Amino acid sequence: MLKSFWFWLVILLIAIQPFSLNVQAKLNSNPNEELQAPTEVLNLLKRSCYDCHSSEVKAPWYYNVAPVSWYTQRNVKQAREIINFSKWNTYDKEKQLKVLEKIPKAIVIRMPKKAYLYLHEEVTLTAEDKKLLSVWAKKLREELN
Repeated sequence: MLKSFWFWLVILLIAIQPFSLNVQAKLNSNPNEELQAPTEVLNLLKRSCYDCHSSEVKAPWYYNVAPVSWYTQRNVKQAREIINFSKWNTYDKEKQLKVLEKIPKAIVIRMPKKAYLYLHEEVTLTAEDKKLLSVWAKKLREELN
């Protein structure tokens, strides 16, 4: 019974591969309206946020294997609906202010997501990183007002 289950699971995984999504090609585009920020902030955002919140996804090989590709594409799409740093300059002032207001709370409570951290420890934000991003967001918000 158990052998039969694993056999059919492997067959199913092989059968769905033609429906796999090429995440790298599908999610990436040329960022032309990218956020301008101090180098330290931009480097931190690129390390910890850009894989979901930009048009610069660095997709390892397993991102292109179904059903991981489906899950990844859905998550990146949802993240970009909130903020896409590659399109920052296309946002009106109101949207920029709204995002900047949410950044400090988001990085303390839920970003990066725990599920993502399991395979990407390098994106973990330290207390110092969180403080830097919060101070930057507050300063930029003040400049925009």
